Amino acid sequence: MSGCPYFQRRHQLINKLDEEVDDSQEGTNKASKGGIIYGDYLQLDKIVTSQLLQSELKGNKIHDEHLFIVTHQAYELWFKQILWELDSVREIFISGHVRDERNMLKVNTRIHRIVMVLRLLVDQFAVLETMTALDFYDFREYLSPASGFQSLQFRLLENKIGVCDSGRVPYNRRHYRDNFKGQESELLLRSEQEPTLLQLVEKWLERTPGLEEDGFNFWGKLQTNIFEGIRKEREATEKMPDSEFKEEKMDELNKQKDLFVSLFDEKRHEHLLSKGERRLSYKALQGALMIYFYREEPRFQVPFQLLTSLMDIDTFMTKWRYNHVCMVHRMIGSKTGTGGSSGYLYLRSTVSDRYKVFVDLFNLATFLVPRDWVPKLSPNEHPFLYTAECCDSSYFSSDDSD
Repeated sequence: MSGCPYFQRRHQLINKLDEEVDDSQEGTNKASKGGIIYGDYLQLDKIVTSQLLQSELKGNKIHDEHLFIVTHQAYELWFKQILWELDSVREIFISGHVRDERNMLKVNTRIHRIVMVLRLLVDQFAVLETMTALDFYDFREYLSPASGFQSLQFRLLENKIGVCDSGRVPYNRRHYRDNFKGQESELLLRSEQEPTLLQLVEKWLERTPGLEEDGFNFWGKLQTNIFEGIRKEREATEKMPDSEFKEEKMDELNKQKDLFVSLFDEKRHEHLLSKGERRLSYKALQGALMIYFYREEPRFQVPFQLLTSLMDIDTFMTKWRYNHVCMVHRMIGSKTGTGGSSGYLYLRSTVSDRYKVFVDLFNLATFLVPRDWVPKLSPNEHPFLYTAECCDSSYFSSDDSD
């Protein structure tokens, strides 16, 4: 990824100034010799003077408009940081650098950083909520027709993570991209055409070691073990004296069997995919469940941490939407939004699984089984599943050229 032109120019300036510093004054503060200073480095002259109060321009300065602007500017800065981290992670997958397992630490670290930023953004609503509905009403008229929906960076973030276009709630009865024009609309369209984090993780999961039918064959063994386990439990339950508990137990076992019949039915999975109720391919779901079951094994600990962080992204995105809904309801009730939407009613409709990207990872807990039903691993028979050998790269590759 190319560096920021501003910092490139600054770097060149610093190098030039360093060459001019006398060797005897090497330890002197560079600021006193014309080097970059704190305010210039952070471009504070642009940042701290960018709070332009519309109420003040109209000759009626409203105190809390300053808080409203600063808070939303902070959101946009953090959105930019999330995009920075997200693009770097996607680049690692796209370029094939994920073949080197050491790069998985970078991926995990940066995804975790995104989670921490999202956690901060959820908490930031508490600052906005120090403003009352009446305080907001005093300057709300100056915002129209501006709307938070017009945040380009948030829409890019949704697209790059993998929010499904077909699952979006129409905004003002229009496709979401129709609310943007020119270069912004082009950027959104491009982001829809690029590989999403979901798609890249999906390819990565499909390469989980041990899924091969001619190898460890995790999926085949798991299916055999689960149905054998259910059969044994049914036999044991049938020997019990007739009682209400026996009926409940048999009913539970029947439901459990139906659940796993559905899990191991690839056609059923494809049907759920077409309806948008599942997002990962059948092979990727197998990989995710294998990582889930063997998360305590050294080979699968880092992948499990990644899956956990991906769920955290969905969790905090959902919490952010929910906090936004609550705040809007508190501030404007059921009024129309400044951008012309139904306001609270529109936002409330976005707090659902339709906006969750990694919903399949949440649903893995549905398929938990007793540990003794999980196919056993032996370090003697399956060393590949215990230790990530440097000569092997198939598990972490996102390149399907092979």
